[in-house]
Amino acid sequence: MAKGGGKVVIVKKIKKASHGHHGGSWKVAYADFVTAMMAFFMVMWILGMDEQTKKAIEGYFSSPVGFKRGYSSGSSPLASGSSPATIKREAVQIAARQLQAKRFEAVMHQLRTRVDSIASIGKLRAKVEVTMTREGLRIELIENDKGDTFFPIASAVMTEQGHVALQAIAAELTSLENPVVIEGHTDAARYATRGYTNWELSADRANAARRILEEYGLAAERIVEVTGLADKQLRYPTEPLNPSNRRISILLPFVSPPDAPSVDALRERLEGSVRQSS
Repeated sequence: MAKGGGKVVIVKKIKKASHGHHGGSWKVAYADFVTAMMAFFMVMWILGMDEQTKKAIEGYFSSPVGFKRGYSSGSSPLASGSSPATIKREAVQIAARQLQAKRFEAVMHQLRTRVDSIASIGKLRAKVEVTMTREGLRIELIENDKGDTFFPIASAVMTEQGHVALQAIAAELTSLENPVVIEGHTDAARYATRGYTNWELSADRANAARRILEEYGLAAERIVEVTGLADKQLRYPTEPLNPSNRRISILLPFVSPPDAPSVDALRERLEGSVRQSS
């Protein structure tokens, strides 16, 4: 009883247990899961590539700033103020160059085999040299000791053996997309006719080779330059009269992609290269 005779009222307050606020923790877990899955599929995709491409990717991720295969001199793009976009573009250009080199190697092997087959049956008595240079794939039709296998002496009319050689070359070059540069070279012997020199002769021979390549299926739009160099780039500088200085040189230069391709586009190119080489 309370003072004054009133009743005492007892109020009981029951606290309910709170489950707490979930917040966004599930989003973090989900993001981690998606990232892990993406990494897994990237690893699986890379494992399916050829060894050369794997090494290129390994080189990039081992040193993404310098890309150890692209910056062997030790200069870093960041040191010269290059942006991440520039670094990415340079990495793509290096990968594109390696892809072209792989395709060049396949064509080089096939063309050598074809030329050896032609020579074995006596249809080619001069040298066709196929090499990979820093510029790209270079194919040279080099005269023999007599100097009249591909062109008669002092003439720009190609012989039958020249046609046979260029037909084999054109057949292999159609599988590539690189531009084509054709150069004509002579030895240092002076041309007898006044007003017509080794400059004109080398240019006319290069142009004759261009016409024959187009005749045998090489797309005309791929030929970007036809040049006569006379005796200014001798094969044997110490032997300026050596007949082997007379030659036709066909260069397929490396090209750089104007823009970085998408992952899907790059994958299609890589898979296409693997299919062609297999």
